[in-house]
Amino acid sequence: MNEQEFQQKLGELIAQIGDLPPEEKDKLEHLALETQARHERMRKTISSLQESLDYLRLSVKYLVFDLEATRRENEHLRRLIETQNGGEQGE
Repeated sequence: MNEQEFQQKLGELIAQIGDLPPEEKDKLEHLALETQARHERMRKTISSLQESLDYLRLSVKYLVFDLEATRRENEHLRRLIETQNGGEQGE
C-alpha cells in the first residue's frame, strides 16, 4: 500500500467513524487520529533515515576516492625513493 492509498483508506475510515454513535465514535476517532499522527512521524523518520543513508553513501565514495589517491601517491613516492636509493648505491 502506498502513501496515497493509505491516506485515502484512513480518510474513509474516519468518515465511517463519524456515522457511529457518540460513545463508540469518540474512542475510534481518537485511535484513527493517533494512527494518522504515528504514520506521519514514521514517514518523517524514514525520510530522515533515507537522507542519512544518502549522505553515508556519498561519504564512503569520497573516502574510497581518497584512499585510492593515497595509495597511488604512496606507490609513486616509493618508486622515487627506490630510484634515489638505487642511484646512490650505484656510485
